Amino acid sequence: MKFSLRSRNLFKTIAVVLALALPTALAISSADARVGGGSSSGSRGSRTYSAPPSTTTAPGSASQFNRTYTQPGTGMNSAAAAPARGGLFGRAGGFMGGLAAGFLGAGLLGMLFGGGLFGGLGGLSSILGLIIQIVLVVLVVRLAMSWWQRRHTPQAAYANADAGAAPGPQPNQRSGLGGFGFGANANNAPLEIKPNDYESFERLLGEIQAAWSNEDVAKLHTLATPEMVSYFEQDLAQNRARNVVNKVTDVKLLQGDLAEAWREGETDYATVALRFALTDKTLDRNSGTVVAGSEQPGEVTEVWTFARRPGSGWELSAIQQTN
Repeated sequence: MKFSLRSRNLFKTIAVVLALALPTALAISSADARVGGGSSSGSRGSRTYSAPPSTTTAPGSASQFNRTYTQPGTGMNSAAAAPARGGLFGRAGGFMGGLAAGFLGAGLLGMLFGGGLFGGLGGLSSILGLIIQIVLVVLVVRLAMSWWQRRHTPQAAYANADAGAAPGPQPNQRSGLGGFGFGANANNAPLEIKPNDYESFERLLGEIQAAWSNEDVAKLHTLATPEMVSYFEQDLAQNRARNVVNKVTDVKLLQGDLAEAWREGETDYATVALRFALTDKTLDRNSGTVVAGSEQPGEVTEVWTFARRPGSGWELSAIQQTN
């Protein structure tokens, strides 16, 4: 089957557009608009690379971190001083993002010079071949990313944690705020989490969402660690570049469970699974038109880690998505 020159040029143009659009689609496919961008970001001290125990609220596993300053074998204190960067799998690109772009860039150059991604665009079979090849490249990159994460996840990443911090049955249970099981089925924690601590976690959930919606970076600095604020600033800058603003309202905690709590040096940590309701929508800055999200409330389950240093209150130090 032969095509006219005009048809061939049209197909070639479509293929070029697909090649250019694919990296962007990969970058934003899993991103949500709410605080944290729907990704797993931050640090859990020396347990950053150790998955938190499952709870009644989040019975599955928590995702590994997409963005973190903490290197394997190091803790929160060293991570706080690390410079801001995109990370291996961060939004700014990183090694795997460059690898994908390199594959697609090579194919794009081949098409521009008449060679196709790996072979030409001389007919319909070549067009179909191009699409198949792009899909194969995406699969290869995802497999490589998965392999890289497994390779760099240590088996005993919490070697610096206090002895005896292994989780076990939690005898000290607490009925949650609003009648929900906040703390029920929690694991045995060497650090005692008291009722006023749970109240702080719920308060931070609402205040962080409000400060995010108002783009109040100064307020975020009082509620979260410098690392988390650096990620918030990156996400807010991306929203401004797109001329949109994300509004998260009507935040209400529905259920929460303590996954684990421990102490490293002078820093206390508490990881809590939270299920909460919210209205999440993204608006055009000029017209106020809803461009993403909905006016209808929804529910989200995430795992939040809080850190507390001597003389200070709890701060958000990590957000993890649930699987």
